[in-house]
Amino acid sequence: MGFAETFKALSDPIRREILVMLKEGKMSAGEIAEHFDMTAATISYHLSQLKKAGLLFETKYKNFIYYEINVSVFEELMLWFTQFGGVKNEN
Repeated sequence: MGFAETFKALSDPIRREILVMLKEGKMSAGEIAEHFDMTAATISYHLSQLKKAGLLFETKYKNFIYYEINVSVFEELMLWFTQFGGVKNEN
């Protein structure tokens, strides 16, 4: 996983909305799809892109696949972003 894949996945508003939903806890693909007016195939595509970017974990239980946020990727992003803030050197 690199930042390019992460930023590409985050560039889509549907995928960002999915991530916001998942911050409350894991959900099945069906539960996620209930919040959108689009086909199951489209939701599956968005989940696949998030998973490919390393932003989601996938676990299987019986006939269901559950998705949850991979917090470590967000921690890595935040660490990277912090290098651009803070106190400036005055030379």
